[in-house]
Amino acid sequence: MNRLLIATTNEGKVAELKRLLEGLDLELSSLDQLEETPPPVEETGQTFAENALLKARYYFERTGIPTLADDSGLEVDALGGRPGIHSARYGGQGLSVAERNSLLLDEMSGVPTEDRGARFVCVLALANRTMVKTFDGYCEGEIAQTSIGTDGFGYDPVFIITGTGQSFGTMSSAEKNRLSHRGKALEKLRKFLLTGEWDASITEQIELVEREETTSILPL
Repeated sequence: MNRLLIATTNEGKVAELKRLLEGLDLELSSLDQLEETPPPVEETGQTFAENALLKARYYFERTGIPTLADDSGLEVDALGGRPGIHSARYGGQGLSVAERNSLLLDEMSGVPTEDRGARFVCVLALANRTMVKTFDGYCEGEIAQTSIGTDGFGYDPVFIITGTGQSFGTMSSAEKNRLSHRGKALEKLRKFLLTGEWDASITEQIELVEREETTSILPL
């Protein structure tokens, strides 16, 4: 069984990722489960993909464990794409999830339904020593007039999914996984993992390390 580090301390994300990767030959660990957690990496990318790759590479280099990282967020058309890559820090550090949702609804106050379009975006990055891959997913919808439901996490209660009339805050985990941006990205990841290409890259990585260790102890 191959070990895979999930590069987040967000319990909601960890639980969602574990559910969606269930049944694969993987031993999943989160950052909180490491004996020594590396310091957080500064997310300096300008896109979701850049930040996901940055985190996957950083945590793999610091731990030596093949790593899955994600960067995701909410893009709101009426706000010029904000909060976007800054979704987790929207409104400034220290705000609670409820306060961020309230701030978003306040900013959208008075915006008519036809102009409340938005989308959730997720990019997953998978990294080991010999391979880096990304997988993306999108979920189109609109910003609700008020918070709806108490399930999910983040902006789930204020986002209505196109064609459903429901927010993620009212959906079961199974419904959300089928429709969500992260669920769609993870389905692409799952299909890739089933090809065996990742397992082959892990084997190649192990063999490379063994060759380097053998070389390092050869007599001069």
